[in-house]
Formats: sequence, C-alpha cells, structure tokens
Amino acid sequence: MQSPTSKPASGERTPLLADGVPSRNSSDSLRRAEQEDAAIHGTPLSPTPTARTRTVRELLLFSWALLATAGVIVLAVVLQHRNSTTTPPTPTDPIPIIPGDPGTGTPYPAISSLTPKKDRKRNLIFMVSDGMGPASLSLTRTFRQHVNKLPMDDTLVLDQHFWGTSRTRSSNSWVTDSAAGATAFSCARKSYNGAIGMEPGFKPCGTVLEAAKRAGYKTGLVVTTDVTDATPACFASHVGYRWQMDEIAMQEIGEGVLGRSVDLILGGGRCHFLKNSTAGSCRQDDVDVVEIGQKKHGWGYVDDRAGFDSLKLGKNVSLPLLGLFAERDVPFEIDRRHMNDVYPSLSEMAVTALKALEEATKDSEKGFFLMIEGSRIDHAGHINDPAAQVREVLEYDKTFNAVLEFIEESDTEGVLVATSDHETGGLSTAWQAPNELPVYNWHPEVLLQANASAEYLTLLLQQHMIANPVEEQQQLQDWIREDLVEKRLGIKDALEIEINALASNPLLAMNIFSKMVSIRARIGWSTHGHSAVDVNIYSSGGPGTEDIRGNVENIEVGGFLRRYLDVDVDEITRELREKMVVDVKEAEMTGRDGHPEEWFVEVDGLVGYTTA
Repeated sequence: MQSPTSKPASGERTPLLADGVPSRNSSDSLRRAEQEDAAIHGTPLSPTPTARTRTVRELLLFSWALLATAGVIVLAVVLQHRNSTTTPPTPTDPIPIIPGDPGTGTPYPAISSLTPKKDRKRNLIFMVSDGMGPASLSLTRTFRQHVNKLPMDDTLVLDQHFWGTSRTRSSNSWVTDSAAGATAFSCARKSYNGAIGMEPGFKPCGTVLEAAKRAGYKTGLVVTTDVTDATPACFASHVGYRWQMDEIAMQEIGEGVLGRSVDLILGGGRCHFLKNSTAGSCRQDDVDVVEIGQKKHGWGYVDDRAGFDSLKLGKNVSLPLLGLFAERDVPFEIDRRHMNDVYPSLSEMAVTALKALEEATKDSEKGFFLMIEGSRIDHAGHINDPAAQVREVLEYDKTFNAVLEFIEESDTEGVLVATSDHETGGLSTAWQAPNELPVYNWHPEVLLQANASAEYLTLLLQQHMIANPVEEQQQLQDWIREDLVEKRLGIKDALEIEINALASNPLLAMNIFSKMVSIRARIGWSTHGHSAVDVNIYSSGGPGTEDIRGNVENIEVGGFLRRYLDVDVDEITRELREKMVVDVKEAEMTGRDGHPEEWFVEVDGLVGYTTA
C-alpha cells in the first residue's frame, strides 16, 4: 500500500485534487510556458525575475486596480445624480425591446422579420394543407426522389421553408376537425368541433378575412374541395355546424349581416349554389344562390374549364368573381391530370387569384389577403390512399413555390404562411405485419405504378355494375382484375380474395383498393379519421413571422394573420354579436367508444381480409 505522499505507479490516474500534488500559482504557470516556448523555438530564456522585481510588479498592479475601482465609483455617482435630475420616461413612451435581443431570450431576427410599419402596403397569402402531417412530407419527398432519380438531399420546396410546428386540439377534443381548426386560424380562437366562425356557446367571432375587407384589402378563397366546406367557410361565414352548407353558400356571396366580404372564390361545390329544381343541385331549397349573387351583389360567374381559361390566369378578371368548376370536389390530382380539359389545378387557380388580386389592388393603398387550401390531401388520408396523397402533396408544393415566386417578383411587400389544420390517417412510412421478420423499408415504386385514385376506381366499378346488371360473377372479376387492378393500379399479383371482395362488396371498394396499394407499398395507417399529431408550419419569412417560430398553438397562427394585416377583428366580432341571431340545434359531435368486433369489418373493408 502506498503512503499518502508516494507517487502513483505508472499507468495509474491521479485525481485532480489528490493530496500531495503541489499547487501552482499564475506566475509558475507563465514561467513554465516561457520555458516550453524557448525549448520549441531554440531561443534563450530570459532570467528568472528576482523577488524584488516581483514585489515592485505586484505593487504597481495593486495601485492600478485601486485607481480603476475609484474611477468606477465616481462614474456611478455621476450617473446616479444625472438620472435623479432627469424626467423619467413616461409609461406611454417605453424603451423599446428589439425582438430577439438578450432581454427576450430569442435569437436576433433578420431586419425583414421585424413588425411592419402600419402604413405600408402589404399582401398576405395563407395556405392550408388540410390533413397533411409530417409523415406526408416524408412520403412525398421519398416518392419524388425515387421517381426523378434525385439524390437523398434533394428536398421539397416546403422542406426548405420549414418554420415550426403547431398544436391542433380543439376546445372540446384532443383531436380537432377541420372546422375548429380553421376557426383557430380565421378567428384566432379555440372552438368546438364543427364550429364555423363560432366560439363555444354558438357565439360568432369575426374573421381576419372579414376584418381585412372592412379595412380596404381585397380578399380571396381558393380550394380544391367544395367552397362551402369547413376551411373556406370559416373565413367568410358563421353557422353553428359545418353541415349547414346551404346557409354557408348564402353568406359567402354576401347574404350575411356583414354583406359581401369576399372578392374572389375559386373551387368546387357548384351544387350548393343552384336551386334544387336544377340538374346538379344538392340544395334543400329552391334558392338560386348564383342568381342572387349576380343580381344583388354583382358577382361574375364561371363554371367550367372554358370559363376558367377565359380568365387568362388572372389577367382578364373583374371582381367579384365566383368560379365553381366541379359539382362537389375537384378530382384528386392523380385523376384530374387526365381530365385537364375539364378541371383546373390548384396551382392554376392560385396563380389566377394572385394575378387578379394584384391587378385589383395596383392603385390601392392596401394589398390583399388570400387563403389557398390543398383540400384533398385530407380526403386521401381519410381513404388511406397513398398514391392519391403523394400527388396532392406534390401539387400543393408546386403551388407553394408559385406563391413564393409571386412574392419575389411583386413590388408590394408580401408574406406567405402555410400550415395544416390537423393530420389525417395516422400515416406511417413503413408497415410490418405481426409475427413478420423485421421489414424496415417501404416501396415508392408501388405508388408510381398507380395512375388512378381508389375513389375514381370505385366510381368506375359502380358504373360498370349498373351498366351490366346481369353480368356473370367470373366475367365481372376478370374485368376488375384486368381493367382496374392491373391497368390502373399496376398490381399484377392480386389475390383471388381481393378480386372477389371487390366484386362482392362494391360499396367497400374504396377501402379495398387503398389497402391493396398500401400493403404492397409497406405503408401503414392507424385511422380513417384525424389524429392529434402536431403539424408543420412553413413560411417565406418576413415581418412578424418570428412570432410563429418553434412550437405554437394553432390560434397563434391566427393571431399572426391579424397582426400582420393590422386589422381590427374584435370590431367585427362585436358587430356580429349585435346583429346575428344564431339558429342552431345543439348537438354533440362524438365518435363511438370501445372496439366491438364489427369495427374490424368496417376498417378492413371485408370479413376475412386482414393485413396479416
């Protein structure tokens, strides 16, 4: 055993504070450094300073420190006297704190991200990717890399403008619906599932679009779904529940208590604007909303591809303009591209709206507010159709890029903010069956082979069965295999149980087609509804956008919209509550609890057909 003063043997570690290790003062350390430097460079070492020299040096250092301390004390006294004889700043003239300075605990932002001047003309484009969660971006990014043979670091335009994430719960559920999600954006208020521009208790709340119109901005809505669906409805109408679509249509054209708040509407949903005695109508009454809009509120109206083309991508538009290009929803992009002569795309409608609103505001002191929704990403998630979803996200990414280019080329200041109301489908970019060996992969080539959505294939199947009511079962199965599964889904190894299920259960065909693609691509889904996962926020950057950096509540996105435009939404809310009488039957929007056996039939699409 070693004595306390003995040296450790070679290879043993000496604790930093071990006994017996002599301490070194700063002069010893400096002297050792001088010795090492002299040895390295081959220069003579200066003589060791004598004790007297060290004493003189220490006295000089002490004197300097004493004088410096005295100077600091004198300076403090002078400053204190000056402050006591100077009028302090008043509460109405506070010392400003620059966003991002050490007093706020956040990084310094670029100059362009500071709050805009109130008198500056500006445009705000808000994009909503309905139902798109983070996994949808991973799915689409990988699909695009595979299809175009791109390197792994080649990303979507959205990826390059990632800004933060948003929490999505509603006021009455951990899992929001699109109505409560859009009300959080339009009103900056949490509300119940189903609410269209309403707060809990069926209290109408003013929207950023309505306040923008009141302040002199031009306004627009562009969607690929029915224009009376939840997201667009929440910006320009106020009803108790989202299924009151006939009333929503009336308010969107200007029949609400505020009058007309929208200048441009492009999308689907024509059936809600036609009286029920007209072919293609889905209204419950005989009100001709288009006619009221034209005669009473001055709307122009186009309802087909020729009418859209006449707008010349926004160069030939007179506002207000209502463009309804589908009876209900514009087809999924995977299908629409084969019907381009019938339906315009999201990017085409967005570019048209941007140009039309820019032209309408060129001589105005105000710019415009435009909401653009990639609506059918959500529908693909509900159906669990990955082939349809990747094409929807790609078209949304293309539209996002078009908006960025518009902002870059415009002489007017502009900001783009984009986010989702929620995620749909519980998408997972991998799937492994129980008791399988690890399968850590998925196959984008399966999605590439599909050239039609499950929705469209189901329509073709049902039309075929109606047109051929006495067709033999085997003939029907052969037609399904050859014309639908092999030709349109690109699946050459379909099982007999799959083909038989499609022929026997045409009402469940949409889920079966989707599952056939998902299983082969190794893509998983946890639900046919929404999930509570946080969703991404994207932005061009610009004045005030630092407010929605990081992880924020969805109502904070709504708060940014009103602050950037500098509009008084609360004034609109007060007016609505003074003038509106809300006629609504209270009802709870709840799902079923538990998991009875029959649920598995609904989820899988047929008895006996499982994912195992």
